[in-house]
Amino acid sequence: MVTGSARTLLRRVHLWIALVFGVVLSLSGVTGAALAWIHELDAALNPTLFHVPVRAQAQVAPERVRALVAMLEARPGYGRPTQLSLPEAADEPVVAWYRQGGAKSPWKVEVSRQVMVDPATLAIAGERNWGEAGLSRPLLMPTLFHVHRYLLSGDVGKTVIGAHGIALFLLGAIGVALWWPVPTWKGLRQALTVSYRGSWRRFNFSAHRAIGFVAAPLLMFMGFSGVYFNLPEVVVPVVKAVAQVTPADKLKNEAAQGRAPIAVDAALRAVQERLPQARLSRVILPAKPSVPYEVRARQPGEVRQGDGNTRVTVDAYSGRILRLRDPLHAPGGDGFFNWLFPLHTGEVLGNAGRVAISILGLTPLFFMVTGTWLWLQRRRPAPAPTHGV
Repeated sequence: MVTGSARTLLRRVHLWIALVFGVVLSLSGVTGAALAWIHELDAALNPTLFHVPVRAQAQVAPERVRALVAMLEARPGYGRPTQLSLPEAADEPVVAWYRQGGAKSPWKVEVSRQVMVDPATLAIAGERNWGEAGLSRPLLMPTLFHVHRYLLSGDVGKTVIGAHGIALFLLGAIGVALWWPVPTWKGLRQALTVSYRGSWRRFNFSAHRAIGFVAAPLLMFMGFSGVYFNLPEVVVPVVKAVAQVTPADKLKNEAAQGRAPIAVDAALRAVQERLPQARLSRVILPAKPSVPYEVRARQPGEVRQGDGNTRVTVDAYSGRILRLRDPLHAPGGDGFFNWLFPLHTGEVLGNAGRVAISILGLTPLFFMVTGTWLWLQRRRPAPAPTHGV
C-alpha cells in the first residue's frame, strides 16, 4: 500500500493525467464500444451496399475477380481500383477501393472511394467515400472509426491518439497503485466493495475504486495496443530488443525480362496453390511497374478473424511468391503483435469478447464522471461553522 507523500504525489499525477486526457479517452472508449461491432452495424445501416443476392459459394473465383477488375477498368468514371476487399459471406459484395488524390496535409484524413460490386452479376450496388466525415447512414461507421483512430485529424490526430494510449496505460498503473489496500482480508474486501449507505460521495469513491481495479489491467492493455497501432515506432524497437520481428520493408518485382504483367487472377491462384485452405480476403493491385501484388488471407486456426493476418507478396511478372508472412509459423515478436488486434477488439473470444470490449469501452467515461465529481467535491469550501449566540 502506497502511503504518505508518495501517495499524495501519485494522486496528483493521476488527477492531472485524467483532467488533461480524460475527454478524448472517453470519446475513444465510446467509439470503440460501437466499433467492436463495426461490420454488423455497417451492414445493418446500409443493406443496399453490403448485401447482394446469395451466391453458391462465398469465395469469389480468381477468374471472376479478373472480370470484375476488367469491368471497372472499362467503365467510365471508375477505372482500375487500388485494392479489392473480397467477401467473407455468400451474400456480401466485393468492395473496390480507389485512393483519392489531392494535396496532402498532416491534418487531413485520407479519403478512399468504395464501390460495392456484386461478383455474380458485376452490377454496382452502390458506393461511398471512406474517410469522409458525416452522420448519414453510409458515413456513420467510417466516421466513428476515424474519430477513434485519428480524431478526424489525419496523422496529427493519429499521433495524439497514440499519446492518449500512453496516458491510459499510466492512469491504469497509477490507479492500481492507489487502489492497493492494506494486506488483510478486511482491507481487500473494503477495496472491492461498492457501498452507498446514504452517501453519494461514498458510492462514487467506492465504485471508482472497485470497478477501476477490475478494469485497470484491461485498460492498460488497450492503451498499450493503441500505442502500437498508432505509434509502432515506439513499440516495435522495444519488442525487437527481446524477440524476433520480421522487417516491414516493401519488396519490388524481379526483372521483367520482357514478360507482360500477370493479371490479378494469376496472383490469386498463386496464393491459393501455396495456401489451399486459406480464404482470400484482400488484394492490393500494383500501382506502378515495380510494385508487386499484395494479397491478404485467413488460414484456419488464425487468431485474427475477418481478413486474417496472412500476407503474401506476389511478383507481378513471374507470379512467384516473393514473401509469405504466415501467422501460424511466425517468430516470437510477430506472434506477439498478431495477438494485439484480436485482443483489442475482443474477437479472440467471439461475441462474448466483443460484448466485454463494448462494456470496457464505457468505463473511461464512467471514471471521468465519477473522478471529476469527487475532485469537485473536494474543492468545495467547507461550510462555515455556526456558533451559538
